[in-house]
Amino acid sequence: MIKFDIVTIFPNIFTSYFNESILKRAQKSGAIEINVHNLRDYTTDKHKTVDDTPYGGGAGMVLKVEPIYRCINAIKKQKTRNKKQTSRTILFSAKGKTYTQKDAKRLSKYDQLIFICGRYEGVDERVAEKIADEEISIGEFVLTGGEIPAMAIVDSIARLLPGVLGNEESAKIESHSKEGYLEFPQYTKPEEFNKWKVPKILLSGHHAEIEKWREKKSKSKK
Repeated sequence: MIKFDIVTIFPNIFTSYFNESILKRAQKSGAIEINVHNLRDYTTDKHKTVDDTPYGGGAGMVLKVEPIYRCINAIKKQKTRNKKQTSRTILFSAKGKTYTQKDAKRLSKYDQLIFICGRYEGVDERVAEKIADEEISIGEFVLTGGEIPAMAIVDSIARLLPGVLGNEESAKIESHSKEGYLEFPQYTKPEEFNKWKVPKILLSGHHAEIEKWREKKSKSKK
């Protein structure tokens, strides 16, 4: 079981996505646990201020280090049955390492993953330097915040865990299940639609030939 702790200033963003389909079933079965923490609960002023203007000037606001520090400390102090629990704290950042399937497999070995969702112009650099274990980006583009990366990465890791997918063979033949591998094309009924036909080999019933075709098609996409 992996415990996901997500730090955000917009906790309601996650409600719908985490309560549907595979992730809902994964939580119900006990394969994963997801806790969303409102960063504003770890501020000390009456306005629950989580950001401020950047030193040196510039546009936008920057998330403050203090509430993040208090929140991460509180999460790590929570009691756990496993005294040898392995934990990793990740900051989502446009300047972070680009996330891959290899990272999903690596992170799936941890007992706890703590995600810090940035917002606004960025996060005080001391969070990256002193609090997070690593910075991750999901691509060479900029998002409004780290909430979408958090949902994507929870999804990508959860599906690797035993019992989460209905058919565990699915994860073994998916794109990126091996480095450089892209899955072969898939078809279903009807056999012909709008004069677009399913490849004859898939209708032949010759399983060895079908496997050869699939292998060729998966390699052809590299």
